Amino acid sequence: MQVTTVWRYPVKSMLGERVTETEVDAGGMRRDRGVALIDGETGRVATAKHPRLWRALLQYRAAVDDDHVVITSPAGWTLDALDAGARLSEELGRVVRVTTERPPGAEVERPDPEDVLAEGVEATVAAPTLQIAQGTTGDTFVDYAPLHLITSATLDEIGVEHVRYRPNLVLQTRPGTPAFVENSWMGRELRIGSVVLRIVLPTPRCSVPTLEHGDLPRSPDAVRTPMRANRVDVPGFGVLPCAGCYAEVVEGGTIRVGDAAELSP
Repeated sequence: MQVTTVWRYPVKSMLGERVTETEVDAGGMRRDRGVALIDGETGRVATAKHPRLWRALLQYRAAVDDDHVVITSPAGWTLDALDAGARLSEELGRVVRVTTERPPGAEVERPDPEDVLAEGVEATVAAPTLQIAQGTTGDTFVDYAPLHLITSATLDEIGVEHVRYRPNLVLQTRPGTPAFVENSWMGRELRIGSVVLRIVLPTPRCSVPTLEHGDLPRSPDAVRTPMRANRVDVPGFGVLPCAGCYAEVVEGGTIRVGDAAELSP
């Protein structure tokens, strides 16, 4: 396989930036999901997993500029992320604070994507809470483990843009590779240059891939296809529609676009 795309998302649930290389260590990718918004009412981490409240976050873009995280609003302003709380609160219609410190036991609200698809993004549906970052020793706001990967075989089967799944790495697979091949990688190691990753969990899909991402329109099939074709028993979480996989970092180093990716037997 080969690494064809590398992404980092400096602010949780905002659009990210494509890079040509990145340093990774046990905590994940440098500057990836190191900043988040905290809901002033609930104290929970803001995420577009709860579309009724936070889908507008997918219209903001976050980037690293001279080692600072900056946010660009669809309204046209650009601010240092840590100075943007008041403007974000005003535009989102909900008081938020911007932080680099993940609260102990940090939680998000995650409605079932089937409920969101059935009732609509504006509907009030049950929103169970989920503790994030359970599979990392780092202090970032990742959903589970330090890195998220998805293959071209899976993307080709679903037929939607890879950015909807917010992966860190997209891997080009050989012709004939079956869709959702990531399911068979659990516990195996993946070597990319000097970096060694261990695949730890299939990636459960929420409603985020179905939402508008910047100029991209909504795409219900982004989750309906995994619902139909790839429901997986995810340890600790239940049987869920999945696409892609999570990985922990065994040996850190640099990952570059074009690197070969070799899976252990």
